[in-house]
Amino acid sequence: MRPEKNTIVDELKVKVTNSPFVLITDYTGLRVPGFNTLRDRLSEVKAEYRVVKNTLLRRAIIASGLPDAEEYLKGQTAVVIGDKDVAAAAKVLKTFAKEFQKPVIKGGVVGKDLLPADSILEIAELPSIEVVRGKLLGLINTPASQLVRLLNTPASQLARVIQAKADAEGAPAAEEAPAAA
Repeated sequence: MRPEKNTIVDELKVKVTNSPFVLITDYTGLRVPGFNTLRDRLSEVKAEYRVVKNTLLRRAIIASGLPDAEEYLKGQTAVVIGDKDVAAAAKVLKTFAKEFQKPVIKGGVVGKDLLPADSILEIAELPSIEVVRGKLLGLINTPASQLVRLLNTPASQLARVIQAKADAEGAPAAEEAPAAA
């Protein structure tokens, strides 16, 4: 293989290795303005859209230790590679493809799994990682706040009983009753 192709494969290998996902598309018929629009939308979710030669991408994927995606490497191929959230990138791809009928999602590699196009489209329906984190924190926080309320209830009830006793005897509550927790 020529040195310039080795350089491209090495660069792709680094990107594929560092990305938690590689979404493979067929960009046939997508014009330059469409490419630019899609690239802009993907950059908002920390992903990039790149045209690659099938043989070079295949070599980079195999060199990265990922499953061979040869079945998806036919025709004009472009990949989406990102830093973070596969759901957000898949959602952008799905929305763009619905809007412009291009590109066609062929499949991809998520983690160490080779996935067909329909699985990628299902991933696009998932909430973003930020939404999932927010829900998880809400679930974790709810029992903790309920526990605090439950633990404070006996102390506040005790303080009310002492205050009622003090009021009934006519003594000043601040001197006899301990402070409520």
